[in-house]
Amino acid sequence: MSDESEGSAFNEGYVIPIAGLLSFMFALMAGLTAQRALSGDPADVAVTVGFAFVAVLALRIRMKAVAAQTSDDEGVGEE
Repeated sequence: MSDESEGSAFNEGYVIPIAGLLSFMFALMAGLTAQRALSGDPADVAVTVGFAFVAVLALRIRMKAVAAQTSDDEGVGEE
């Protein structure tokens, strides 16, 4: 049932663009809610911070996927 290929989970080509779009989308939503968070109820700050946290998390996933793809490409070139 396994392919015995010691590859990473990020070797598919769709993870990088989707993670980049998610990061951009959540950063945009954090920016759009920042004015309401600064001038409104203190509970509104949690929404903005949550959006910013998810944006950074998606960016980290994208960076890991790029690093995994780069290391896989270098391994193929050596053979």
